[in-house]
Amino acid sequence: MDKLKELRIVDNFYQTSAFYPMPTILVGTVSESGQTNLGAYSLCFPYYIAGKDYYAMLLECRNSSNTAQNLLRTKKCTLNFIPDDKKYFKEAVRLGFPGDTTEEKMKNCLFTLVDSDLGADRPKVVQESFQVFECTWDDSLDGASADKPGCFEGYEPPYRDFNGITSKFGAHFILKIDRILMQEKYHDSIVNGVKKNNFPRVPVDYGYRDSTNFWYTRFTKPLSEKIPEKNDGDVKSVIYAAERIDPEVKFTEEACAKLVKIPRIFLKAALTQMVNIAKSEGITVIDESALEIINDKRRQEKKK
Repeated sequence: MDKLKELRIVDNFYQTSAFYPMPTILVGTVSESGQTNLGAYSLCFPYYIAGKDYYAMLLECRNSSNTAQNLLRTKKCTLNFIPDDKKYFKEAVRLGFPGDTTEEKMKNCLFTLVDSDLGADRPKVVQESFQVFECTWDDSLDGASADKPGCFEGYEPPYRDFNGITSKFGAHFILKIDRILMQEKYHDSIVNGVKKNNFPRVPVDYGYRDSTNFWYTRFTKPLSEKIPEKNDGDVKSVIYAAERIDPEVKFTEEACAKLVKIPRIFLKAALTQMVNIAKSEGITVIDESALEIINDKRRQEKKK
């Protein structure tokens, strides 16, 4: 521990007491006048990622912000992931400065806003984004439906534990992802196989490191690292798991050998999905050729 020194933990510890890489996004909400408001945020992370009946993000913000007040009222938002461009980042910093009304901050906004086809009550989408999550706040959790807009000097208790108004000046919003939109180039790279040349230019910021600057890092091509090769023992473990999924559907050893790269924690779920597809296709033995058919079906479901 000689090379590591303890640092005092203070408010906004992720930026005042640490170097913490974060996304750079613009959260779109609808103001009382019906105008789309954009606020710059970084405290927005995946929340429900598997095993639920929906997927969700978690947004943390000041409860007096335009974004929070609009979410409390309308429950709708967009998470617009902007690409690495210095002029875009400069505009995001401007949009993130607190205190301006929607009319003031959006008067000469650099970004192009286009209508959502999910409905007229939705905030507009930032056209320059490489991806957009259209979301609905789930206020059924933690009793958050009781939280209402209108308090600009801080909220009084009681506070929620994890959703809604969580402190005098803070709020957390669990945002159900209604759909993900993506520019065609990056959509195709996810569906057909990601390579280093078809990643979006993603900026990463570090928050306010001092009283005058907002810091971020420019995008460079990502580096890849090969997953370790599996051995014969791993093939046997796949065979062992496959034999216990369903007595009516069998896997050949050759097919199991093609599945050794599936992480152990996801193996049972993947095999179960394959068996369900096999049954729907009338397949009782999953060999290499049947596996290709099944994987095509899985890719089609992924596209949906």
